[in-house]
Amino acid sequence: MPEPADLHLNPGDFRFAAGGTRLHTLLGSCVAITLWHPGRLIGGMCHYLLPSRPGRDRSRHLDGRYADDAVALFHHEVRRHGTHPDEYVVKVFGGADQFPDISGPLGGVAGRNAAVGLELLRYHGFRVSACEVGGRGSRRIVLELATGHVWLRSLQSLDERATA
Repeated sequence: MPEPADLHLNPGDFRFAAGGTRLHTLLGSCVAITLWHPGRLIGGMCHYLLPSRPGRDRSRHLDGRYADDAVALFHHEVRRHGTHPDEYVVKVFGGADQFPDISGPLGGVAGRNAAVGLELLRYHGFRVSACEVGGRGSRRIVLELATGHVWLRSLQSLDERATA
């Protein structure tokens, strides 16, 4: 059996593909959503940075940097493949508090990222089967589309590594 194609997602990326593909990303305060259809062996991953597009400008194309656009991109792919949101195994990761001492408009973005993503998924009819959000440090996520397996590796924050 050939090795799966590895695709790395950078912040703001969105991918939807078929079995034989392995998607992976590295998260901090950003959030990744994984979708997998067990019957069709299709699915995807997004890596969004912010809950919504500034100014709510809908005249531009959908942009994977924002939770609302990323979930809309997933919903479009689900329809395009003739499937329904409730047929997918959905998992959500990330939203770590990387900068707990920052206040103001950037403070708390990690928690908002996770909460908005979960709310949007429910609104669009997706059922979340696993959720690992919040905390501190980074996470490496890998989704294998041939099997639907998702691997999570938690990485310590710089502060934790310095004192460990």
